[in-house]
Amino acid sequence: MKIAIINGPNLNLLGKRETDIYGNMSFDQFLSQLKAKYPQVVFSYFQSNVEGELINEIQKTGYEYDGIVFNPAGYTHTSVAIGDAIAAIKAPVVEVHISNVHAREDFRKLSHVSGKSAGSIFGLGLKGYELAIEYLLSRTS
Repeated sequence: MKIAIINGPNLNLLGKRETDIYGNMSFDQFLSQLKAKYPQVVFSYFQSNVEGELINEIQKTGYEYDGIVFNPAGYTHTSVAIGDAIAAIKAPVVEVHISNVHAREDFRKLSHVSGKSAGSIFGLGLKGYELAIEYLLSRTS
């Protein structure tokens, strides 16, 4: 199985930024753990702070991969275009947010991604990525 993990803006700073919310581990460290835990999965990883680059990656992997784990970060609340890209592809997308966006500022309660995704996971830290992978693996069982 091939799973793409796509992270949006500021997630390149995991392990450094707001560690009380996002933790102390970099995503590269976490990705190494995921690869060890799921040796049967071929992972690709992409992170960008640029909306158009995220859309390009969704379109590219959306036809080549079996599923996408996607943390759109701040673009969740602002990007209709990212939601449209998810609707246009065949691969199922699981939206993941490290923090509980519903317990934060009111503007974070709006998602242009949730309604286009197979499911959404909020507030479970990096564990949300594992749960998304488990879901995508279960679809092939």
